[in-house]
Amino acid sequence: GEEALDMLQAMNTGHDGSLTTVHANTARDALGRIETMVAMANMNLPERAVRQQVASAIHVVIQQTRMSDGSRKVTSISEITGMEGDVITMQEIFLFEKVGVTQDGKVIGRFRATGVRPKCCERLRASGIHLPPDMFEGVTEVR
Repeated sequence: GEEALDMLQAMNTGHDGSLTTVHANTARDALGRIETMVAMANMNLPERAVRQQVASAIHVVIQQTRMSDGSRKVTSISEITGMEGDVITMQEIFLFEKVGVTQDGKVIGRFRATGVRPKCCERLRASGIHLPPDMFEGVTEVR
């Protein structure tokens, strides 16, 4: 409730570097959960205002999923790109593709770039972090 609203306000003060966790089934659901938690603060904020705060505060959502073998794998990395109307826009940058299960039940797969070069690369570059352009292409096997 109030903690989620406090978090968004703190993240939107201009100080870089916030990290939080939220339990949700997808990156999109995580944004909805944050909206719901802010609504529980009973501040009667307009839904659009809350979404604007979320879209402004959160740049990247990393989805971690518990696999059938009990392991946890990053299954999606998505970037929040802003808003279109009343909808928070996002684009998936990387995703995990399950390709099978070993004989002992271990999930195997690959982490694949979607080919989308995230907008946040410019902000990283301005901070002195230079990511190789080819990192947003191709596939990495994951076991």
